[in-house]
Amino acid sequence: MRKYDNDLCSGPLFRRILFISLPLILSGILQLMFNAADVIVVGRFTGSTALAAVGSTGSLVNLTVNLFLGLSVGTSVAVARSVGAKNNKDAHETVHTSIALSVIGGILVSVLGIVFSRGLLELMGSPTDVIDLSTLYLRIYFMGMPASMVFNFCGAVVRAMGDTKRPLYILTISGAVNVVLNLFFVIAFKMGVAGVALATVISQFLSAVLVIILLTRLNNGCRLYIKKIRIYKDKLFIIIKIGIPAGIQSMIFSVSNVIIQSGINSFGSTAMAGNAAGANLDGFIYTSMNAVYQSGLAFTGQHVGAKKYYRINKICGYSCLISFIIGAVTGGIMYLFGNTFLGIYSTDPDVISHGMIRLSILGTTYFLCGFMEVLCGQIRAMGHSTMPMVVSIIGVCVLRVIWIYTVFASVHTLQILYLSYPISWAVTDVAHLFCFFIVKRKLIKNDRDYIAPSNEHS
Repeated sequence: MRKYDNDLCSGPLFRRILFISLPLILSGILQLMFNAADVIVVGRFTGSTALAAVGSTGSLVNLTVNLFLGLSVGTSVAVARSVGAKNNKDAHETVHTSIALSVIGGILVSVLGIVFSRGLLELMGSPTDVIDLSTLYLRIYFMGMPASMVFNFCGAVVRAMGDTKRPLYILTISGAVNVVLNLFFVIAFKMGVAGVALATVISQFLSAVLVIILLTRLNNGCRLYIKKIRIYKDKLFIIIKIGIPAGIQSMIFSVSNVIIQSGINSFGSTAMAGNAAGANLDGFIYTSMNAVYQSGLAFTGQHVGAKKYYRINKICGYSCLISFIIGAVTGGIMYLFGNTFLGIYSTDPDVISHGMIRLSILGTTYFLCGFMEVLCGQIRAMGHSTMPMVVSIIGVCVLRVIWIYTVFASVHTLQILYLSYPISWAVTDVAHLFCFFIVKRKLIKNDRDYIAPSNEHS
């Protein structure tokens, strides 16, 4: 097991951040494949109405789960600090508190999602030819939420240790199972959207079981003991302090995306299907950059725990550079070969045309979102989560809502609607950059025991 242990506080940063990020990128892509497989299978074998039904649920799912997934960010920061400080007791208590939270949160989200799915879809203005299928998909999907939560929290623990390979292995297995079951349920049993939802649920439970087995076999302070799962109040406070603002931020992001989805719905099911396919494609760009955010979170968290503050600027700079390269290259590829990629999801020319509208605007500017993610994560890893939440809510969510009810209301086109994304990202990037330097200076100032080394300039 020792070959998976990573001390992130030593060695060359650029190469190590890239090395840790690569398995995370592949893991994120595999997770996206859960939903992508759903969308592709129903789009090719069931039709554009089913494609719209499955694809239009993403923003609603995110709205309901992001508060608890934000708590997994708190888990990642808390565990990384304990590992960096080599405090096994804190690590043990944080891990067991986190798993308890994941189970509670998963059950709560599952119940709420099953009960309120149709009502929320109606509020979003889901068309009558789509809403029944969307409701069916969501209710089955939410049955797997406890497993999804457990996997995400356990994954946060493993990533905070610097181990990004074994979660990748787990997702490879569960992702392959998901794809096989998708084809089996839809083609052989003609189950449509119910089949792809059921396949996703089964694969989520498989990944949860595998990651739990992984944690129970660790040989350090992060090892999980099933019988010792409980909530430690002081560790819960730390996780909540970091995680709740992150979750609230993600929830409000989802609110703005739900409003945008409502705007897309106004153009009909073909536009919805094109947006769903395009969103799946630019989702691969986002998740690749988000992997750099997660690795940067672990690096800075461990450095804060070890009090090696002088390397944080480099961690942030290298993370932004890697994120930019990933966003610019993958975004360019998605745009240049967009018609071919979109053709995987649907053969309808109108669906492909609507998907290209999204890719031409979001795909080519997604690197701005990467900057926002990295800077936000760096600030959280240094112990400040409310500040990036407030900045992001104002810079992204409020600005988008204003845009929708002013500019989009005046010029009712998909192009104008999608422009709200890059404009809000750019504004928020600038604000987060200022906040990063303020928080870094405050971190050092408040640590009275900290003595800057002679190589702090590096």
